[in-house]
Amino acid sequence: MNATDVRELADGIRRDVGRAIVGQDDAVELMLIALLASGHILLEGPPGTAKTFLAQCFARVLGLDFGRIQFTPDLMPGDILGSNLFNFQTSQFTLTRGPVFCELLLADEINRTPPKTQAALLEAMQERAVTIDGETYKLADHFMVIATQNPIEQQGVYPLPEAQLDRFLFKHRVSYPSVEEETKIVASHGARFGAPRPEEWGIEPNVSSRCVAEAVSFVAQIPMVEEVVNYVVALVRATRGAPDLEAGASPRAAAMLAGAARARAALDGRDYVLPDDVKALALPVLRHRVILSAASEIEGRPVEGVINRLIDEIGAPR
Repeated sequence: MNATDVRELADGIRRDVGRAIVGQDDAVELMLIALLASGHILLEGPPGTAKTFLAQCFARVLGLDFGRIQFTPDLMPGDILGSNLFNFQTSQFTLTRGPVFCELLLADEINRTPPKTQAALLEAMQERAVTIDGETYKLADHFMVIATQNPIEQQGVYPLPEAQLDRFLFKHRVSYPSVEEETKIVASHGARFGAPRPEEWGIEPNVSSRCVAEAVSFVAQIPMVEEVVNYVVALVRATRGAPDLEAGASPRAAAMLAGAARARAALDGRDYVLPDDVKALALPVLRHRVILSAASEIEGRPVEGVINRLIDEIGAPR
């Protein structure tokens, strides 16, 4: 597989998802990049903005083994991972696998459950494995989490721990559609009742696991010149000394940003990374990995404004 093949693969996924999803082009693009960079994505937005349906359509097109968890306040870690249950017929414990044993997991409204339960995904997201009663079980090689959450201002939500947030490659804010998009949504979806299903819109599995694996392998081999590597490091390190930030991004953020830039290059049909790839992805990679200072919070400065200013200050190589 080459860069042209990756671009054509992505074009087909965009086209199929677009049969049911109106707008959300930025979200689909970041989901594609996360897939090719072996990362996870967190979608944040108010209820009713098609976050869950978008994830379902994306999973349907890929044809991957799909699992879903509806996070609730009473959810326990065992409900995610599974547990060993005693079989009286065999007098042995048997593992009952939880929904995390899949290739693509939709963690719906992940911030509606307490941090203790959220933490059940830490090992799965970082190491693609889970440990149950001291036994470690491997997950799929390209296991991916698409999580949705409501804004923290909503009632009945818990903030995600920093360690959990750092596992996500991207955090994307899903906004309300434009007037034209909302008009099209009402015209196409308004006559339907109940929750929509991707297959009702003609969305069928159209990508093989082999194609996904080959695309991921190709992206991992895309070279990055020293100037672009230094640019990635400079952007991430700038967050650690910014007066408006109490805590900056980790080295993991720099490595993930580099991987995402490679994936973006491939989606554009290139086998080389440009500084523009890094610049375009810096905000969704960094926005959830930094903590505003107390003064910035009091003055109401958004984290996006702080990061965008840092991006403007750090000159991109030519």
